[in-house]
Amino acid sequence: MSDHANTPDLTKPSGEDPHLSRQLSNRHIQLIAIGGAIGTGLFMGSGKTISLAGPSVIFVYMIIGFMLFFVMRAMGELLLSNMAYKSFSDFAADLLGPWAGFFTGWTYWFCWIVTGIADVIAISGYFKYWWPGLAAWIPALLTIAALLLLNLPTVRAFGETEFWFALIKIIAIVSLIIVGIVMVVSGFTAPNGATSGIDNLWNDGGMFPTGFMGFVAGFQIAVFAFVGIELVGTTAAEAKDPEKNLPKAINSIPIRVLLFYVVALTVIIAVTPWREISADKSPFVAMFTLAGLGIAASVINFVVLTSAASSANSGIYSTSRMVFGLAQEGDAPRALGKLNSRKVPANALMFSCIFLLASLILLFSGDSVIEAFTVVTTISALLFMFVWTIILASYMVYRKRRPHLHEASKFKMPGGIVMCWVVLAFFVFILWALTTKDDTLQALVVTPIWFVVLGIAWAIIRRRPAHRARYDAFKSELDASRQNGDK
Repeated sequence: MSDHANTPDLTKPSGEDPHLSRQLSNRHIQLIAIGGAIGTGLFMGSGKTISLAGPSVIFVYMIIGFMLFFVMRAMGELLLSNMAYKSFSDFAADLLGPWAGFFTGWTYWFCWIVTGIADVIAISGYFKYWWPGLAAWIPALLTIAALLLLNLPTVRAFGETEFWFALIKIIAIVSLIIVGIVMVVSGFTAPNGATSGIDNLWNDGGMFPTGFMGFVAGFQIAVFAFVGIELVGTTAAEAKDPEKNLPKAINSIPIRVLLFYVVALTVIIAVTPWREISADKSPFVAMFTLAGLGIAASVINFVVLTSAASSANSGIYSTSRMVFGLAQEGDAPRALGKLNSRKVPANALMFSCIFLLASLILLFSGDSVIEAFTVVTTISALLFMFVWTIILASYMVYRKRRPHLHEASKFKMPGGIVMCWVVLAFFVFILWALTTKDDTLQALVVTPIWFVVLGIAWAIIRRRPAHRARYDAFKSELDASRQNGDK
């Protein structure tokens, strides 16, 4: 996957090899990482999570954020151990074998295509708030066209778009926190007589009012809110000064989780007792409405729309880079491994956008699609967990085979191998949690079909002499880069 990245300086072309361009600055990387950590689920799905788990939802988000921080640190140490790695699919292929690069790359592509389709359909729904008579396929098609046009010019254009999308989300959450604190301090009383106060966190059944299984149920929904947190790992080949900017972005993950998830949800429950938070409505809209901000619904609808657009934008970016890399290794058609004159993988971009057009078909399928989306999003979360597991497995092999690189690393993963096993045990717990509900259990049952399809494709591709030759070239380039780094 790194024919294009055979020296530590990937900005300088060598012969005719395609090279991505390092145009993403520190502010782009930071905001892309924040955008990946703040999902639409926080704005729209947190109401259902609160209704299931009560105030213990705060611990749910803290635990998931804590565990995924170590996945990101493992990814960071690996990416910086060899500057020829373009993404986590590269180091998976290098450390676990070519099958791992193939499975990881295509699984990550599928993750974002599924998520992107969900986002495009969601955007169509948000447009109906302002234009209820508008045919759903029109905003969907316009969204896909806009995403393509935003990503085609340069990678900097993507970074700039994502910067502003993420900034809108940050402003909305910080505003909610400030308004909520003022309401709690002033002892705000709602029209139904409910009084704001920090004691709302424990005065109705304690912190775990729905019991252990209610607490477990919170993980089923909350884990999907974190998909995309690894997105910063796909920016490695296009980041300016990655040795400095990637660690800064990864290390700020705990602060983001505390501020954007824990503090926001704490404020929401402190203002409105958890039993009165509607499962099917955004608690953000409800709280702003209580505060007397009449335009809250319009503002939050705009914020959620941009959040979904941000997610779809990130998906188009990451899938195009992943397919570009797969083509470089021979795991995808060669045409998808070409760059245009602005160093953008235009063919890979259009390839991913074509699959997003499936959202138009779903929009004509009726309301039954909504029921299927619980299954679809659960499948997506499961596939993201597979990618996170591959990252941890790659790290453990790296520690065993290349201890000298770990010793030389300036960005060592805290906890090392021990924390890898702890996080993997946590993923097993999540899988068990998904078996406790019928809809998520259905997703668990159908997910293996994807890996069967990949296995068949891999059995065909691996036999091709051209694939073997290109993988050997990929390995030799990684080895050359590693030797240059050792010097």
